[in-house]
Amino acid sequence: MDNRDVVREFLTTRRAKLTPDQAGLPAGSNRRVPGLRRSEVAMLADVSIEYYSKLERGNLAGVSDSVLSAVARALQLDDAEREHLFDLARAANGATVTPPRRKPKQWVPRPGLQLALDAITAGPAFVRNGRLDILATNALGRAFYDQVFDGPGRGNLARFNFLDDRSRDFYPDWDTACDVSVAILRTEAGRDPRDKHLQDLIGELSTMSEQFRTRWGAHNVRRHGAGTKNFHHHVVGDLTLTYEGLELTAEPGLSLLIYTAEPGSLSEENLKLLASWAATQTDPDTARGTHPAKENQQ
Repeated sequence: MDNRDVVREFLTTRRAKLTPDQAGLPAGSNRRVPGLRRSEVAMLADVSIEYYSKLERGNLAGVSDSVLSAVARALQLDDAEREHLFDLARAANGATVTPPRRKPKQWVPRPGLQLALDAITAGPAFVRNGRLDILATNALGRAFYDQVFDGPGRGNLARFNFLDDRSRDFYPDWDTACDVSVAILRTEAGRDPRDKHLQDLIGELSTMSEQFRTRWGAHNVRRHGAGTKNFHHHVVGDLTLTYEGLELTAEPGLSLLIYTAEPGSLSEENLKLLASWAATQTDPDTARGTHPAKENQQ
């Protein structure tokens, strides 16, 4: 999609979500648009209606950081949305924050990184990129996400969400899991709009899943750093796990995520059962906690 179209739809959907009451403005009567009017956003951002209308048509080239910040404040964007707006502006100016892709084409974890993953034994740990490809895991992570690798997901969490019916059992709150995965992809698309593999993934999911198309059109973005999630694994049953996400400074664009269970909880017992089950598997990839790297995964 053209950057101007993305900017226009992002700003339009953010404006539609913000009510006059939330913005501290009188609601009035005969409102013909959901959320705020353009004129109200312009007033809150202290720019002319003509200038804001230009921005909402997708023209972010040359817009100063101060104006972008004012628009972000007016629309009450959260941190992820504000960062996304600045990413879109950088793309409009012909710049992105991502470094050039490195060669060779196949990404494999550095020995030290794989050793660090293998040292984590109490919970699933894995490395992923912004396209939600799982690139490396510890043994428990490989067992935890076994269905992501052995079906339509092909090692990608978004494909698993939308193309594998088993994901509805794995995620008890499937709708929220789908919302999160699409928001992460939308964030990545703003950060690196030239990523052909991401564009191909979005095209594939848009073609094959109406659920994905609907969510993609909402233009929601988010950071995915920490929290608690519920799962239902086909081998051990229910798991309630907390997660922490860490950016890998030596591998720009990649994140390390670690899941842990509350000590003494049923989830901790179920993770131990999963580890025992994983140790019985004959698949060498499962035993090592790794899988063949795909082309250009980073």
